[in-house]
Amino acid sequence: MPTTAEIIAHATRLFEDLNFNSAREWKAAKPDRKVVGYMPIYVPREIIHAGDMLPLGIVGGGDQLEVIHGDAYYQSYICRIPRSTVELGVSGRLDFVDGMLFPSICDVIRNLSGMWKIMFPQVYVRYFDVPQNYRDEIGGNYYIQELAELRHDLETLRGKPITDDELRNSIALYDENRRLVCEIYAFRAEQPWQAPGGRSLSDHARRARSFGRAAHRYAAQLPHRRPRRGAAAPRQLPHRAHRRVLRTAAAQSDQVAGTRRLLRGRQQPASGHALAHRRATEGDPIRNLALAFLRHSESTAAKYEPDLKEKGQHLVRAVKRSNAEGVIFACPSFCDPALLDRPMLQHVLAEAGVSYIAFKYAENSGQMQPIREQAGTFADSIKLWSEQ
Repeated sequence: MPTTAEIIAHATRLFEDLNFNSAREWKAAKPDRKVVGYMPIYVPREIIHAGDMLPLGIVGGGDQLEVIHGDAYYQSYICRIPRSTVELGVSGRLDFVDGMLFPSICDVIRNLSGMWKIMFPQVYVRYFDVPQNYRDEIGGNYYIQELAELRHDLETLRGKPITDDELRNSIALYDENRRLVCEIYAFRAEQPWQAPGGRSLSDHARRARSFGRAAHRYAAQLPHRRPRRGAAAPRQLPHRAHRRVLRTAAAQSDQVAGTRRLLRGRQQPASGHALAHRRATEGDPIRNLALAFLRHSESTAAKYEPDLKEKGQHLVRAVKRSNAEGVIFACPSFCDPALLDRPMLQHVLAEAGVSYIAFKYAENSGQMQPIREQAGTFADSIKLWSEQ
């Protein structure tokens, strides 16, 4: 079995490879293989996987990609993720992808789905919406129809039906993967000095969307790590944080918007595993996926919820569950969902007595050093005041 360092190095290589060579090699290994790219979050990867296709998470080009063509499609002040995703497409880095799914994240991503159809007419493209009504007979029925249409489209792309048994097997696999990712985060929340901080853990978790075996291998290493207490550091919970900002909080517990928040069950590993088993072996798998979103999906800025305060309480519960002492709001510039939610979340945190600090950033702006310094001051202030 590879060592923890080897697993993390592998995940980092996958994350930083903007030519997606591993996915290209996977597709080239057999002539009929398909790759379906998707932007996070709330995309039913289980249906893609059940069709013998590779779900490939696309999160833009980060700070490694110079955006040239992307600025011709979007205003330069808009979040870098869609602009750099356009750059990935027009530069040929995604020329091997057979389909692209654009979930209901924000208006910019919704518009990107239409642009992608025009730019790449040979690629299957779908804007994938989610319900805003959480009653089974209304939002549930709507979402069942959405999932059924996606299943039909992927069956056409595949060239044969996706069976219920294939779906059940994929649901079981992905629920187990999510359980293990949660186990990694829970381990780090309990013993942050033993788990990698910042970039390495976040890269690993994000790439686990497409290459889930790494999570299995890494989780298997956790019980064998020897206790080694490092320097005490406040436990902070960055909210909607990206890779560069996570480097700032390298010694703190983090919750990355993505893999962990795509849970079909709650955070407890035992109950989550039981839910996964029941969904994998009982009933209509499409209906099970729909109801799991209605009842168990994690609260994020991209998810509409009728009770606005519930998002804040969800964050407070995450703080308590992680024994965090502060929250970092790290929002990409011009991210409407995150910036609209932030005042409400801050208000709930203030009522709960939780410290927080907020940043806006662009990955290519060179502003990360001031953010590191401010986040470090924030951490020091928490440590200082907690000792009073």
